[in-house]
Amino acid sequence: MVSDPVPWLRSVRRSHERLAAQVGELPVSAYSDPSYDDEWSIAQVLSHLGSQAEIFSLFVEAGLEGTEAPSQSAFGPIWDRWNNKTAAEQVADSIAANEALLARLEGLDSEQLTAFRLEMFGMDLDITGLLRMRLSEHAVHSWDVAVTIDPSAEVTADAVELLIDGLPDLAARAGKPTDGIEPIAVSTTTPERHFLLVPEGVRLEPASDGATHSVELPAEAFLRLLYGRLDESHPAHGDVHTSGVTVDELRSLFPGF
Repeated sequence: MVSDPVPWLRSVRRSHERLAAQVGELPVSAYSDPSYDDEWSIAQVLSHLGSQAEIFSLFVEAGLEGTEAPSQSAFGPIWDRWNNKTAAEQVADSIAANEALLARLEGLDSEQLTAFRLEMFGMDLDITGLLRMRLSEHAVHSWDVAVTIDPSAEVTADAVELLIDGLPDLAARAGKPTDGIEPIAVSTTTPERHFLLVPEGVRLEPASDGATHSVELPAEAFLRLLYGRLDESHPAHGDVHTSGVTVDELRSLFPGF
């Protein structure tokens, strides 16, 4: 996994600018249209990203100052305030909040980036760890909006390149244990990676010999699969080859969240 925070920060910046450009071309009336997540409109996705930008700003300051990460009690008032905004406010204020977070991060010097540490949710994070969390949040939810505008939209390649090596952690959190499916050798393209997907307990491990089932697919599609965003209407963009397992069975392991 890339440890240098600079590529992560640049990818978050590009994700922000892409989303800002996309929603900037929409009429205000479209803000209430459904996103990929049928529980959220486009504006509500932006609201989520905006409230999270405020929360991540609290994380940044805590990590810089060496104080405790904010607790859940600090999040509720932020979410309530964002939920009470109009759709137009949610979109405009989200772009502003994400820009403010990025400007703060981009203004940190190398000493501050190196010294950053934050204990949060049972993890000991450096600045790259925090940026990885932010990129996964922003890149995937940006796709939730982009795909409603352009059905052929993909999670952007620079984000996939960085996030692919963190998928074992995601699989452990997002997977739904399933009996009756044998371990699966997973090979991805662009970028090329090799894993072993163990359905029992749902673990994504380094590749090993002996799996009787296999799947080869684009890394972007595999990332969306784990996030519960690979379906018949939004399939892989590229070749998928399976042996001993179906794409539907793979989807059953990752119902989404």
